[in-house]
Amino acid sequence: MNKKVAFYTLGCKLNYSETSSIGRLFVKGGFDIVEFTDSPDVFVINTCSVTENADKKCKKVVSEALKISPNAYVTIVGCYAQLKPQEIADIPGVDMVLGAAEKFQIVDFISDLTKNPKALVYNQPVSEANQFIPSWSFGGGRTRTFLKVQDGCDYSCTFCTIPLARGSSRSDTINHVIEQAHEVAASGVKEIVLTGVNLGDFGIRDGIRKDKFIDLVKELDAVEGINRIRISSIEPNLLTDEIIEFVAGSKRFVPHFHIPLQSGSDKILGLMRRRYKRELYSSRVDKIKQLMPDCCIGVDVIVGFPGETRDDFIDTYNFLNDLNVSYLHVFTYSERENTPAFDMKGAVPGSTRAERSKMLHILSEKKRRAFYESQLNKTEEVLFERDIKDGFMHGFTRNYVKVKTKFDPVLVNELKIIHLTKISSDGDVEITESDEILVH
Repeated sequence: MNKKVAFYTLGCKLNYSETSSIGRLFVKGGFDIVEFTDSPDVFVINTCSVTENADKKCKKVVSEALKISPNAYVTIVGCYAQLKPQEIADIPGVDMVLGAAEKFQIVDFISDLTKNPKALVYNQPVSEANQFIPSWSFGGGRTRTFLKVQDGCDYSCTFCTIPLARGSSRSDTINHVIEQAHEVAASGVKEIVLTGVNLGDFGIRDGIRKDKFIDLVKELDAVEGINRIRISSIEPNLLTDEIIEFVAGSKRFVPHFHIPLQSGSDKILGLMRRRYKRELYSSRVDKIKQLMPDCCIGVDVIVGFPGETRDDFIDTYNFLNDLNVSYLHVFTYSERENTPAFDMKGAVPGSTRAERSKMLHILSEKKRRAFYESQLNKTEEVLFERDIKDGFMHGFTRNYVKVKTKFDPVLVNELKIIHLTKISSDGDVEITESDEILVH
């Protein structure tokens, strides 16, 4: 009888794609993949370490895992495992910690499931994580795939631990990405989400730039059998006019961009060592909206960065309020060891950070509602997922409007042309008697 393994993933879409690839390694090694609650013999927890909360979540997941299966072998991988291996090794119940260079050899490392009094740690310097390991995962009930095409980052933002956790920028080859895209198409999946740490920096191999992201975009656009390709996140300084113009005329690349801003204050952007000023950011938004008026634009923003005064925050708030964007992902700054920001003066009190975060969350809801209202009375294509909650299923339009209808198994992984008619008062979406699906 095969041993059973279960996975838990914290963090970004890139982590989810890598968890799936690690899962396939276990299957090749003779394991059966089961649910987290199905008393597995092995737990693999793939961690994030972008914020302090991610670290706390890892400890919580380990605790819950051991309640389910007290004798299971617990292995921790991911960014937190690379940054703080000994801290993880000291968590009660952890049996093994694998760094960035070791995680894709996990089956070899845990061939012996003997639990030792002290956790085993295999963690080379992040400079050893210099190979690109392809990964892809299913999401949304196997309606979309997160396809990893780039890893690592050569930027030096003062708040970020990712270069310390994942190493330098490196990419897959265009030919191999295209091969994977054909495999995804053959599996019946209708949407690919391109993922990476610094996606727009695609094209570096062995420390040398050999391709550009636009080259990959153009090649992917020709892959038959994939209905949609979505760009997960791209730095504003790497989002060129050529990329925007190509997406605007593409049948496969959808009108949806997620563009990190982090601050609307040029002073704070400078302290963060971001590679642009807010004028460039607003010009990217203007260019997108000029060519794709219905395009959905998401924004990452950090509140409470060291040195952020009330005026700096108001500067950010007003800038975002005036921007024609669709939603915000708001992050409260948290101190991360071994980053330049950790030693910066002007720490913002926790209560102030929370207050600013709340203000931007409210602004985000206003932005999202305004965007959804702008889409009413339009006919759109929705890709429905096997995401069932309270008898309803969800789907997304090409421009990332979330809709829902009563669950119908026939609709799973189907593209349906619908008419957006109404936003319900409680935020839920339902199907009407006239078979119109409401905006979520």
